[in-house]
Amino acid sequence: MLILVTYDVSTLTAAGEKRLRQVAKICAKYGKRVQNSVFECMVNNEEYILLKHCLEKIIDRKVDNIRFYNLGNKYQGHVEIMGIKRIFELDEPFII
Repeated sequence: MLILVTYDVSTLTAAGEKRLRQVAKICAKYGKRVQNSVFECMVNNEEYILLKHCLEKIIDRKVDNIRFYNLGNKYQGHVEIMGIKRIFELDEPFII
């Protein structure tokens, strides 16, 4: 399923800057960055639960915010891109 993860981590302190880097690093393990604080993650249910659990351990609920948008398995007709396409589609072959 395709999960869109968006986050806003307070960076007013050094601890907040560290949390921001940690959140981005965890999201990068599960998906691709499509904007500064937005990741598209193609995961199964177990990976989704683990992703949320890992992020939950990092954030400070008093000042940070993470949103998960579950676009499901039939997301192709629900995602539009306007402007430059910076990444490859998650289900396209990628040859290096």
